[in-house]
Amino acid sequence: MENPLIIALDFECADRAKDFLSGFEGESPYIKVGMELYYAEGPSLIRWLKEKNFRVFLDLKLHDIPTTVHKAMKVIGGLNVDMVNVHAAGGTAMMKAAKEGLLATGAQHTKLIAVTQLTSTTEKVLKEELLIKDTDLNESVTHYATLAKDSGLDGVVCSVQEARAIKNVCGDDFLTVTPGIRPEGSDTHDQARIATPAEAAVKGSDYMVIGRSITQSEKPAGTYKNILKEWRDAHENHFQTFA
Repeated sequence: MENPLIIALDFECADRAKDFLSGFEGESPYIKVGMELYYAEGPSLIRWLKEKNFRVFLDLKLHDIPTTVHKAMKVIGGLNVDMVNVHAAGGTAMMKAAKEGLLATGAQHTKLIAVTQLTSTTEKVLKEELLIKDTDLNESVTHYATLAKDSGLDGVVCSVQEARAIKNVCGDDFLTVTPGIRPEGSDTHDQARIATPAEAAVKGSDYMVIGRSITQSEKPAGTYKNILKEWRDAHENHFQTFA
């Protein structure tokens, strides 16, 4: 079974990120580099991580006109990252341009996924702020997922609550990458649609993205292992039940 846990390196500089990763001696967890860290350190950090054999999800959520996104993806493709994303709200032309830009660099292994709705988005935000009033969150997310699949993407970012519905519409091979994962009793922080690792394991999540619950833990490596065990135990028990 592939490791389903991606650690979000929510740090402001490379020194802090590298210091944190030094605590995982003997392991090379899948890690996510988001906007704050990438904008502070740029491609040099990505190159260092790849030299150290870390798998990297570069989480920049590109959302612009197709030409701009195509050119940006040609740059990103040269970084040899394992996963990168765009906003599905940019539309099919933009998503197809992103895929074409990525493939133009020969980055065949890099997974391209689309953000559906942020896990901080609620039904109230959807209807009152985004003015999407004729659908609910689940319908909005599955619609974006369908657009992403039709555009040739490999999967989507979604909450655990929508993962199974996306699998039903797009197939089991279509990736569901789920932030908003919190071990039982953890602070929800600024995310509204959250779930535990055990819930993620049984509801169709392929990858869990977890940041502060690990990075702010007193024993990050131990917390990482405990979360993995919780996911694997729940996954095994669930699928044994339905075998």
